[in-house]
Amino acid sequence: MKTFKNPIIPGFYPDPSICRVDEDYYLVTSTFEYFPGVPIFHSRDLVNWKQIGHVLDRPSQLNLNAIPCSRGIYAPTIRYHNGIFYMITTFVESRKGLRRDFYVTAEDPSGPWSDPNWLGTTPGIDPSLFFDDDGKVYYTANRQPPDGQEYPKHMEIYLQELDLESKQLIGDKYSLWDGALKNAHAQEAPHLYKVNGWYYLMIAEGGTGFTHAVTIARSKSVFGPYESAKTNPILTHRHLGREHLISNIGHADIVETQKGDWWMVCLGSRPYGGHYRNLGRETFLVSLIWENEWPVINPGKGIVEVESAFPDLEEEIWPKAPERDDFDSTTLSLQWNFIRTPYEPFWSLKERPGHLRLRLKSESIIDRVNPSFIGRRQQHKSFVATTLLEFVPEKIGEVAGIVLLQNNNFQFRMELMLDNNSNTIQLVRRDNGVDQVISQHQTSESKLYLKVEAKEQDFYFYYGKSLNYLQLLATQDGRILSTDIAGGFVGTYIGMYASSNGKVSNNKADFDWFEYRGAFQQ
Repeated sequence: MKTFKNPIIPGFYPDPSICRVDEDYYLVTSTFEYFPGVPIFHSRDLVNWKQIGHVLDRPSQLNLNAIPCSRGIYAPTIRYHNGIFYMITTFVESRKGLRRDFYVTAEDPSGPWSDPNWLGTTPGIDPSLFFDDDGKVYYTANRQPPDGQEYPKHMEIYLQELDLESKQLIGDKYSLWDGALKNAHAQEAPHLYKVNGWYYLMIAEGGTGFTHAVTIARSKSVFGPYESAKTNPILTHRHLGREHLISNIGHADIVETQKGDWWMVCLGSRPYGGHYRNLGRETFLVSLIWENEWPVINPGKGIVEVESAFPDLEEEIWPKAPERDDFDSTTLSLQWNFIRTPYEPFWSLKERPGHLRLRLKSESIIDRVNPSFIGRRQQHKSFVATTLLEFVPEKIGEVAGIVLLQNNNFQFRMELMLDNNSNTIQLVRRDNGVDQVISQHQTSESKLYLKVEAKEQDFYFYYGKSLNYLQLLATQDGRILSTDIAGGFVGTYIGMYASSNGKVSNNKADFDWFEYRGAFQQ
């Protein structure tokens, strides 16, 4: 029997949403404060995915200035109707929860996508679109119940019509459902489907942590009333304990294949070193069938497995992205991201061909800014990341190097800097907003190989003028890069960084290449 392994998209790719067009499948995920926003993937077999772009790849589409960590773009939904792709999402602007929904459209899923069609201030998150048989389009999201919350984080799902001509919500708001279990807070992530004359409303409950779950209800009318499935929750891992290989399963979307089979994508995490989730929330795949007009997930097992039977689709394997980026292109590869929206060109692939040049900005990676940082997601429990840095610090405070980043308050920075008129390589551990220099070595070099090894939660840092590395510091505990310590909704990033730390500078740092690969036992 041919099998596949989960997750199908490893690393920080949460809140997956999927649609099918003939024999092609498209999937999007959340990005929060990172730019470009909303990566879009393509598959023909539901298992092997290739990123084809970002939905929000222009500053005119997405202004993330001053957005707090784990705010920004929440829970996109992708749908296809009459030759047009739609992506709808919530933009959360502040810690106070100010939020607005918008959607964008495209004829080609790889772009370009339109500028946002704003739907105004909305009371909740996680919008979705449903195209009914009569041509009407409905918007669903969550909100506090109009009669008030009966318990903390009690939410309900509501519906309103969307007029595609005016690009605005119209008519009454309809309360649909407030979930299957009254103590399972945070009813969210609604998706509507119509199957065999029934409207099915599938949601997430229990919050996006350990108690996450998927529940479902149905009705003969899109407006309800909705009947809760007696088998709810139809999918969760909260009963499996914190030592299970996959946790916090939830926030799902389903799709029917061209052969009539049904599959679900959902988020989940792979904790390691205890219940610590440095990789963030990842994208998983699980089968489902319909039984007595209700969905049954992974029949006979009821959980998401590390290895499962391959879908009844012809496998199509895309070429893998190279482990090493030599920066020979004039555009950044799709795996690279910025923190918040870049409005000035602080990087270049042209000024020194074959190198990524980062200009030193006065902004620092510890602040809520757009620093001179370009990074990619951690996608393996154990990995090796290496780069070749060329940098001549000219003033005190100028730094460049590698960053392992959870957010602005939890990170490791391996930096080349100037100290007592000598080049110095240092390792900074930032824990809960407090920097601690835990190792410093003087070096006469301005061209250094930098390497980070992670053997699960044990981190090792190396540098050298050649590939014969010197150890900067022995084991460091990587758990500060877990959301279970750092908070928030994102996963760990690994990247290149340069800063003048508040001072005016015309200096720059050049990175000849960057390599990331999974390593050791996974």
